[in-house]
This record gives sequence, structure tokens and C-alpha cells, in this order.
Amino acid sequence: MLPVLLTAALLVQQPPVHPAKHNTYVIVHGAWGGGWDWLAIDSMLTTHGHKVVRVTLTGLGERHHLASPAIGLETHIEDVVNAILWDNLHDVVLVGHSYGGMVITGVADRVPDRIKRLVYLDALLPDSGESVMSIPDTARAKFVAGITREGYTVPVWVQDTTVIPRDVPMSLKTFTDTLRLVNPARLKVASTYILTYEPQITPDPFQMFADRAAARGWPVIKMVSDHLPERTHRTELVALLEKVP
Repeated sequence: MLPVLLTAALLVQQPPVHPAKHNTYVIVHGAWGGGWDWLAIDSMLTTHGHKVVRVTLTGLGERHHLASPAIGLETHIEDVVNAILWDNLHDVVLVGHSYGGMVITGVADRVPDRIKRLVYLDALLPDSGESVMSIPDTARAKFVAGITREGYTVPVWVQDTTVIPRDVPMSLKTFTDTLRLVNPARLKVASTYILTYEPQITPDPFQMFADRAAARGWPVIKMVSDHLPERTHRTELVALLEKVP
């Protein structure tokens, strides 16, 4: 199958038409964030008739009181698997942003029968045997090393730690744990990659993952945005999510 390369501009140039078929979206946020960061996207999709579940990973967001250096990638995978199973969700469009790509890959390995489509939004796309830190990228490794403090990666860009909501420290173990994939059924789950990019930034730090997706024959959609479209390009992002089959 040849990879499909689309642009967000082509997809959203017409006024959005609310789809007749409504989806169930399960959204997995990125590192240091939380489900709170997706409240506006949730509201927009819900207004259009969709169901949205925003999972906040253990130790982050409103669950930051549970933070511990012992929390690893496995805990975060279980967070999402349990949200799907305990809410009895089926035909899920599972969206993973940034670090969330590690998590949704593990979730697809556990419950592929519950997932209609995976959507990687400017996200890590790991192979089995990889961790966030082992995926070749000198800049990422240097960045993480520079913000690591006593078993946590600390968002140094947060100046006021009394503000709610905000990014919070995250266990380093979530970045060093190795992802093990054992279920070949995950390979049958339809998948799409959305690459956000800023023309002035080259090379794009997530381009390698878009390339991986293209090599697998997945649709790859390019969207002009910074790394946080859930904050800065909400209308365009919602339009893209609704157009993904």
C-alpha cells in the first residue's frame, strides 16, 4: 500500500460539516500534561455529537498527588486500558499526543479488538524494544537529561507552581521503560499519523515518526501548527480528527 500524504489546509478549507456518524474518542495527553489540556477539544467534539474520554495518566494533572519515581510506562498503559474496559468502550478512536504515542501503542497491543483507529498526533511511534530514551535522537536525550531531578523530569518552563492547571513533574521511569509488544493483532488496527510542523523549524523533531508511519503505509497528514495544537489550533485539529475514518 502506498502511503497517503495530505495537508491540513486541503482538509479544512471548507466549513466543517458535522459527520452523521459519531465517534468515541479516547485521548491520551503528552508528557507533563493531563486530560485538562484537552478540555476545549472535548467540548468541541462533544458539541458535534461525539463521545470523548480524556484519560489523565497516573501522577499527572489532577492525579499529580499520586506521583512517584516508581511510576513507569506500564502504569500509563494500564490507565488507558482500564478506562476502555471499565467504561466498556468499543470502536474507539484512540488519540495519542507526543509521549502519548508510547502509551497508545502499548494499549493497542493489549486490547486491539476495542480500537477502531489509532491516531498519532505529533507523537512518538515506537517499535517493540524501544523506550523514549532509546529511540535515536541526541537532542531529545540531551533535553531530558537537562531537566531530570531526583527521578523526575521537571518542566522547567513552569515558573509558577501554584497555578492550576499546569504541567507537573513526571517520573523518569516512564521515559526509560522499554515497550514490549507481543500481540500481532495490533498490526491490523487502522492507524493515522498527524504531523504538526512549523515551516521555519527544520528538521522537525517528529518527522522521523511520520516517516515510520509512511513506511508502514499509513495515511500521514501534515498540519501547520506548533507542538500543542490542542491549545493553538483547536478548530483545525477538531476538523482533522472528525475527517479521520
